[in-house]
Amino acid sequence: MSGLRWSPTDASGHKLDVVRDAIVLLTRDLRVHDHPALAAAAEAAEHVTPLFVLDDGILGAEPAGQNRLAFLREALADLDRSLRKLGSGLVVRRGDVVAETVRLARSIGASVVFASEDVSSYARRRERRLSRERLELRLCPGVTVVPPGEIAPSGRDHYRVFGAYHRAWTSLPRRAVELAPSGLRRRDDIEVTAPASLDELAAGSPSPDMPPGGETAGRERLERWVADGLARYSDMRDDLSADATSRLSPYLHFGCLSPLEVAERTAGSPGFVRQLCWRDFCHQLLAANRDLPREDLRTRGDRWHDDDEALAAWKEGRTGIPIVDAGMRQLAREGWMHNRARLVTASFLVKDLYLDWRAGERHFRDLLVDGDLANNAGNWQWVAGTGTDTRPNRVLNPLRQARRFDPNGDYVRRYVDELAGIEGPAVHEPWKLDVPAYPEPLVDHVDAARRFQRRRSAAARG
Repeated sequence: MSGLRWSPTDASGHKLDVVRDAIVLLTRDLRVHDHPALAAAAEAAEHVTPLFVLDDGILGAEPAGQNRLAFLREALADLDRSLRKLGSGLVVRRGDVVAETVRLARSIGASVVFASEDVSSYARRRERRLSRERLELRLCPGVTVVPPGEIAPSGRDHYRVFGAYHRAWTSLPRRAVELAPSGLRRRDDIEVTAPASLDELAAGSPSPDMPPGGETAGRERLERWVADGLARYSDMRDDLSADATSRLSPYLHFGCLSPLEVAERTAGSPGFVRQLCWRDFCHQLLAANRDLPREDLRTRGDRWHDDDEALAAWKEGRTGIPIVDAGMRQLAREGWMHNRARLVTASFLVKDLYLDWRAGERHFRDLLVDGDLANNAGNWQWVAGTGTDTRPNRVLNPLRQARRFDPNGDYVRRYVDELAGIEGPAVHEPWKLDVPAYPEPLVDHVDAARRFQRRRSAAARG
């Protein structure tokens, strides 16, 4: 990775020289607690200027998800309030990240930029560009529990098998959790008021039942989860109607919560911490495979169908399969979906409808508040059998999944209004009842699964 990793001392154990002015370039680390880059800047600089750039390279390249933009706006406002309490404030600019960072550095005479190291090809290009400027770039951990590249199998640069990665990840010593700085000194001549473009993030029509954005809301949710939810996670995590998962993923995606701090706070639940390990696993996959969101990690020779009507029905929750439709409607309503429902809806798109996983990945990333490039692509490729799943041709039976994880149909009734009046597990098979307002199934699962297996077998034979 480019740049310099921060350490409070140099290789000889001497303290780093104090600099007069430093910038902390914020990206996916919108918090003050356990923020190594912010802590390093507070220790090394007399004046610290936190900077966030509304990146035209992202906002202008394609329509960004309205849910993430709305969440981002709240997260930035919350971060600004936290920084002001520490004696600083958030500088927000819009444009090219590198150009705006360099412009600010020159205007205040800053010689050092602190930032959290990230894994996407876009983030790494940004780091390389910054390192070529006449600035010292100090990269710090903080986006993952274990930095990508910190562990690797013998003779390779990353893991492709989760079990082996998990064993190595679990045994690796971790850095200490950083406290929030006790205070930050900012220059009096810097305008920290956010530009009008920040208000544009509230435009559009985000999902109506989205979670609130920001570190404050994230830490409150974490406290409630540790106190009331963590103990029952292993038993209840797949129960769709119980809604017993943490819902911390949006706060982890935007860095409103530190993944390391979450791992430390939840260490009593190995099953939950394993999910944080899976997140790290996907990040190291993306770090080593920059085309992960676009290209099969392991090609299976699929010739995906092109069916716009079926794709639209799936997106809108009109497949005629209640458990699938409930998941897709939860996504539209909340900008979030239960993990078990993500698996079921993704499997249905790819293996029942035989539509390209990339179409599903794009739709999820459009709507998910936690639409993380690494996790979303890694999980979709896992479901499609083109990624790291050791059973690439497995097909989830949606009816069986519904009976097991929503046995009384409460999850379906919560999100599929047309079926709200059907009592008990019968809600999962409305085609056996007279429900004229609800569509017939797009496909018969048994037939669709057989067709998929034949296609994969034929592709394997060449």
